[in-house]
Amino acid sequence: MSLLTPAKSVIGEPEVVEDDRPITQLVEDDRPITQLVEDDRPITQQPAWLALKDAVSQLQPLQAQDGSVADPAHRDHAAELVASVAEAIASLAPLFPHDAAYLSACVVDLHRWADSGFGVPDFLDSLVTFQPQRDRVDGLRHLVVFPMYTQNGSRDRHLEAVLCEVIWPEFIAELEHTYTNGLFVSLRLLDFTSGYDTNSAVLFPETVAMREIPAFTWGAIFQDREAARFRRVVGAASEITKLDVPEGVARMLTDQGLTEQTFVMWDLIHDRSHMRGDLPFDPFMIKQRMPYFLYSLEELRCDLTAYRECVGIAARLSARADQGEELTDAEREMLDHARLVQYAVLFDRIFRFAITGTRVRNYDGLGGQLLFAWLHQRGVLHWTDTALAFDWDDVPAAVIALSDAIDRLYWESIDRPKVAHWLAAYELVRGVVTPHPASVWARGLPDEVLAGAPKGYTDAVLDDEFPLSMFFEALDKKMHGVISSTAGITSRDG
Repeated sequence: MSLLTPAKSVIGEPEVVEDDRPITQLVEDDRPITQLVEDDRPITQQPAWLALKDAVSQLQPLQAQDGSVADPAHRDHAAELVASVAEAIASLAPLFPHDAAYLSACVVDLHRWADSGFGVPDFLDSLVTFQPQRDRVDGLRHLVVFPMYTQNGSRDRHLEAVLCEVIWPEFIAELEHTYTNGLFVSLRLLDFTSGYDTNSAVLFPETVAMREIPAFTWGAIFQDREAARFRRVVGAASEITKLDVPEGVARMLTDQGLTEQTFVMWDLIHDRSHMRGDLPFDPFMIKQRMPYFLYSLEELRCDLTAYRECVGIAARLSARADQGEELTDAEREMLDHARLVQYAVLFDRIFRFAITGTRVRNYDGLGGQLLFAWLHQRGVLHWTDTALAFDWDDVPAAVIALSDAIDRLYWESIDRPKVAHWLAAYELVRGVVTPHPASVWARGLPDEVLAGAPKGYTDAVLDDEFPLSMFFEALDKKMHGVISSTAGITSRDG
């Protein structure tokens, strides 16, 4: 396989919570905790969870964007709400014994925040004790409470609460032996506060309010949300474009669990690909301001790497089966999902990514446009008689050719100055997707920009440097309501 380098472990011992009393003693020493966990009703209907969710929802409007409670008149009420949150966490904690240290630390951080006057919150101590990557067990649940912003959601660093469970089927555990990714956590949303009633489908530690940046040891993706969005969007788009979907796609459109597991496999390989291959020095490009089309290429590169690897996995397992070798149950699941990942990458990129979000530096949107145009220009995607069709036997080679082109760009980048790499990347994209007629980049950057600082290059990029094609303009109009309806979607809605 082309991905061979094992992930370096950055998982360290969690910091010790200074207050080591049992969590039941960390709420208020002068009163017992109200018993809010009752009978065998689902956890999302437990009074403790409902009380926690309600208190967080009341607290959020009192918080400034940085998470503080700036108005002194609101602090007494905020203190009451934080006490309710802490009490609910303590009541629910016995349901999450694997997270006992984290939940205890979270209660301590809540009280410290209130006792210090509700300045900018600092939940570093509880963050470093939350280590979900250590217990990747299918169905294992987590209660997560942090002041944080949510990517593709709220930019306010408000207190949020999430109930979720791990998605980790046997074949994924087997796959991870080869595609090692010890930091990757796959989750399903059960319930959440307003920050996740949005398009956000990730839980990243770097979004939490904290006094200093630790070594991050995990990153989580809510595959149920991704799967539900895929099913709704692709189902509608295939009808609008009169696409006769392959049998595998038809199965995903009717089976949420199958689609969730497909996205787990895709994201497992995608996530590890960010740090593998012949890369520019900083492949994430998150600490520098760069033209947004570079983000497009990086995200698309990782998706196409997942596609390429799944083509290889399917070929190897199919060859073994054709030779009469008996595959294990996990291998049969892996074979099936490797084929489905290829469809998921293709259709999610084309139908959802390309027309989701604003036209302001939409790097995921551009990646979808690029993939569509590449396949059309190579004659394996057809829009004829107002119907979409694919030459399925030829699609994998065309997709892998785009992957090769991006890999070649990256391989060459180490020998180029940064801005020369930017120019080369632009030429790759503009060779497939037509730039805006007013683009300064397309006409050629003036000498004063070329001789100046990188900031000048970035400033010259239009917000919508690569507008939607006529195909996507028309599709966007027909799909706008469907795309909007996926905000906050979960497996229950898909």
